Amino acid sequence: MDIEKRSIEFVPHSERYGHPRRLFTIWFSANMQVTTLVVGTLGIVAGLSLIWTCIALVLGCVIGTVFMAAHSTQGPHLGIPQMIQSRAQFGVLGAGFPLLINYLAFVLFTAANGVVMRDSVQAFLNVGDNTAIILFGVVSFIVGFIGYELIHRLGALMSALSGIIFLIVAGLALQQPLPAGAMDVSQGFTLAAFALTVTQAASWTLGFGPYVADYSRYLPANISSRQTFWFSYIGNLLGAGLVMLLGALLAVLIKDVTSDPGTAIGSFFGPWSKVAMVIVVLGVLEINSLNLYSAYMSFMTMFTGMRGMTRISRKTKFIAMGLTAIAATWIATATQYNFFAYFSDILIAQVYFLVPWSSINLADFYLVRKGKYSVDAMYDVNGEYGKYSWSTMAIFMLGVLSTVPFMDLSFYHSYFAQMIGTDISWIPALIVPGGLYYLYNRNRFQSKSPNMTLQKAA
Repeated sequence: MDIEKRSIEFVPHSERYGHPRRLFTIWFSANMQVTTLVVGTLGIVAGLSLIWTCIALVLGCVIGTVFMAAHSTQGPHLGIPQMIQSRAQFGVLGAGFPLLINYLAFVLFTAANGVVMRDSVQAFLNVGDNTAIILFGVVSFIVGFIGYELIHRLGALMSALSGIIFLIVAGLALQQPLPAGAMDVSQGFTLAAFALTVTQAASWTLGFGPYVADYSRYLPANISSRQTFWFSYIGNLLGAGLVMLLGALLAVLIKDVTSDPGTAIGSFFGPWSKVAMVIVVLGVLEINSLNLYSAYMSFMTMFTGMRGMTRISRKTKFIAMGLTAIAATWIATATQYNFFAYFSDILIAQVYFLVPWSSINLADFYLVRKGKYSVDAMYDVNGEYGKYSWSTMAIFMLGVLSTVPFMDLSFYHSYFAQMIGTDISWIPALIVPGGLYYLYNRNRFQSKSPNMTLQKAA
């Protein structure tokens, strides 16, 4: 399989291929792994009963995936990476602001996956803690470097393998007796824990927004946007929802599932546990490669905006992605013994920065410009999108600031978070910046040509 030759540039129509059903398998499999399962356990850890945790998880996934799938339709329409499209809102150089935040979020999630997989790797390789994390990072780097097609093929394979593993675990777990009151809606409910669990599930699915179009941009431009949306939505909703629900179930049955989910899964397979653990590791390897690939795309989008570059050499790609993998691996080895607080914080903290970006991007695409863009201008610092859009950057910061009164982290508890009992900052993060952006720009781009996205037809 050839190494992907495209990077941040427009994908010519002559190179477009594939069917939207590929989006189902990549997003189903990206969630069919134990990091998603850990998100499902957090409601139980917070004190909710099993039934209320399940309700909160489903609600969060249903809401968050709407925005993720809405971003997915941008890929075939524009044929460019997700974050390049931010240049239309923030300016060619101004887009570097959310890009930096986006890059850091991807690096942190890549690191988190390395921590989660440490014990699972050690289940079939006799290596130390740091070595297990490093090996996982190296293989993630290889897959990410080869790129788009390998990632999609791995997604199709893991949809089947991970699906079988988690189906078997679910069947065996459901045969075990549940603790008293686990399914009683009159018990085990607090508003704070319920809202927190909704936020965590929504945050997980919203977190795919900044890179979801990276994996649909090779699809033909004339495919149905509805197909793109629904294959992405259903794949992500089923993958995330089912695995999170399984995580909640296991959390009431197995004490250490949150800290060592891979081993918990392997324990169901007896003498076949090592085979199951290999599949578990491969499942997380896929999403780790997604994170690493898109971290590289975000970094190069930021860097090339300053340099006026439109293409990236394989040597540059190797160096940039390699440095990113090294940074993530170092963070993973440094945080591995304080993982729960670390993971919970980054899951919530991404809401404060990535969701305001998502809100602005979707408001621009669907409500303001209605899909009418100049792809050429996104690579030109002297083009119509300019170097900086100070108004958008100000709106973005207002969106971030709107979350401050609702923040709840391990080291900071805002006034409303203490009053309500949990963090609900994702709600203002979605509403405030998108609303402000629409109100400020709704009449500014009405004269744009409806054929602007066709300027790079070949």
